[in-house]
Amino acid sequence: MGKVAILGVVLIVLGIAGLVIGHFSYTETKPVLKAGPLQVNSQEEHHISIPTIASIVVLIAGAGLVIAGRRSA
Repeated sequence: MGKVAILGVVLIVLGIAGLVIGHFSYTETKPVLKAGPLQVNSQEEHHISIPTIASIVVLIAGAGLVIAGRRSA
C-alpha cells in the first residue's frame, strides 16, 4: 500500500470519527491570583463542535486518495 493510500485511510478514519463524535470539550485551568503562598485558579470549559460537512468532505477526500493510490500502484 502506497503513502497516498495510507493517507487516504487515515482521512477516512478521521472523517468517520468526526461524524460519530460530533463534538468534544476540555477544561483549562488558569491562575487568577498569586500572592505569596496563596494561589487562586479558575477553570474554563471549552466546547468544540466538528461540522458534519467537514467530516463528509474529509471522508470523501480519503476515499479519493485510496482509489488514486491503488490505481498508481
